[in-house]
Amino acid sequence: MDGPRAPTEREFPRVLEFLNSNLRPNANWSIASEYPTALTEANLNNIRIITEGDEVLSHSVIKPLIIRSPTIMYKVAAIGSVVTDNTRRGQGLSSQILNECTQEAQKQECDIAMLWTNLYDFYRRLDFELAGFEESVVIEKEFAADLHNLRFIKGTKISAESLHRLYCQHSVGSVRTVEDIRKYLTIPNTCLYTAWDGHGQLVAYAVEGKGADLSGYIHEWGGAVSKLMALFSWMRSEKQAPFTIILAHHSLNLLSALRSIPGALHNEGYLGMIKLINEQQLFAKVHRAARTVGIPNLILQKTATGYALGVGQDSVEFTDQKDMVRILFGPLPEIPHLAPQTMDTLERILPLPLWIWGWDSI
Repeated sequence: MDGPRAPTEREFPRVLEFLNSNLRPNANWSIASEYPTALTEANLNNIRIITEGDEVLSHSVIKPLIIRSPTIMYKVAAIGSVVTDNTRRGQGLSSQILNECTQEAQKQECDIAMLWTNLYDFYRRLDFELAGFEESVVIEKEFAADLHNLRFIKGTKISAESLHRLYCQHSVGSVRTVEDIRKYLTIPNTCLYTAWDGHGQLVAYAVEGKGADLSGYIHEWGGAVSKLMALFSWMRSEKQAPFTIILAHHSLNLLSALRSIPGALHNEGYLGMIKLINEQQLFAKVHRAARTVGIPNLILQKTATGYALGVGQDSVEFTDQKDMVRILFGPLPEIPHLAPQTMDTLERILPLPLWIWGWDSI
């Protein structure tokens, strides 16, 4: 066997055949069209395969993302399309390829790695842990909203520049270019709903579906709360079926408005599975963020036996990296032996704001 390694340009079509056969056997499109910024020849250096002769046995891909927030910027290695041929499972190939991915992420100075899966026990053995926040609201019934004399359109034939302008108003999310959005608009099974004012300006948008995933889920949205509520009201009437809106934990105003809809169902979940990659680099960023909110004496560091966390002279030590993942990104676990005032201070900076929008997940 050869690998884990990056495929050559000549091998790339065979890699896509392997992925389509294993992950999209019933789709009438290539999986590459679902992930146009990840499964592309321009990202070959971040794809990993194991082969035997001309046969691809296992695969995974990294998509590096720069995530900005009001207090900190991260470099995140989003990992996806992890699959091993059915006849070769149980031989440790997926573990090998994932370890190679995290090593590559470390070389590229990513702070954390993140993936989306329901195989929790398998990925915990590789030091990933469920963390971060994801809120979802199910709109079961039609509801009334002030439509503000808006015009509503369903369709992806709109300006990527207009979408980019609204997207950039989010306080937390990946750094994107207009060209990124233009590529995302070509993803199969993407339904784009937009709201326009009387001057022909885009004032709100919502994205449902992404290839074989996220059908019935609004995984991207933008605009003022009142305009979004108008758009969601029109969508529910237009679709004549329930749908689910996925939100960040910090989207408090929109979350409050959605929860006020009669019959709306609210659920809380995790953002994904996260692994610390460059701990000292990330901790240095957190220290800088803490100083900006008036915490000059934060204790957050790697020790000989684990990790120290606290403020001033009050600190505790953890031995498990997965505990630190939850402490940094939430939900904040119980932290014994810290004074109440220390916990109050830590909660001014922790959990750290983190959000990956649906188009960026792989």
